[in-house]
Amino acid sequence: MSKLYIVPTPIGNLEDMTFRAIRVLKEVDLILAEDTRTSGKLLKHFEIATHMHSHHMHNEHKTVENLVKRLQAGETIALISDAGTPAISDPGFLLTRACVENGIDVECLPGATAFVPAIVNSGLPNDKFVFEGFLPDKKGRQTRFLALQEEYRTMIFYVSPHKLNKTLAEFVQYFGADRPISVSRELSKLHEETVRGTADEVLKHFEAKPAKGEIVVCVGGKSLK
Repeated sequence: MSKLYIVPTPIGNLEDMTFRAIRVLKEVDLILAEDTRTSGKLLKHFEIATHMHSHHMHNEHKTVENLVKRLQAGETIALISDAGTPAISDPGFLLTRACVENGIDVECLPGATAFVPAIVNSGLPNDKFVFEGFLPDKKGRQTRFLALQEEYRTMIFYVSPHKLNKTLAEFVQYFGADRPISVSRELSKLHEETVRGTADEVLKHFEAKPAKGEIVVCVGGKSLK
């Protein structure tokens, strides 16, 4: 039976790959990978010989129609990204939506997603939170910050290391120097680190010690008091 599998892959530590994910990747007819070179190393490690096609943000608009036809013809396809769960700040939404619209079964396996351990170990309230992903680079960035000034839930952002200090300075500007913040980087990897403090304290820390690697920032929401 045709089906699209959304398969999370480790965000760093290969031991976080699930037995089920390995089995599915071995059994499907085709694997769609964000970067076949990156995913090729993962597949080789787990002795997965399934054929791969490239599926990324620059070609997904063009390939969705053909992939839907292949699924309708009875193939099974797995979608993976470079790390974590596809469609979470990665390619995947367009194909998933197309499958749903065409009555094709979609199954997302549980697995690694960077923002979950980041908010859990931040010490910030996690009963309610909002995932913002990557902020706009230019157009709409200030508008987004102004809207988030009234957000009372914990906010989660993905931030590139070369933009971290600029972003932290903007947090100070728009949310206040005393707003609680937690910055997690290289989650599950050898140099994993979480820095917690006020927006001003965390900014000063990374001004003195520039960050490297994959980064998730959790920001406390506006106090309701």
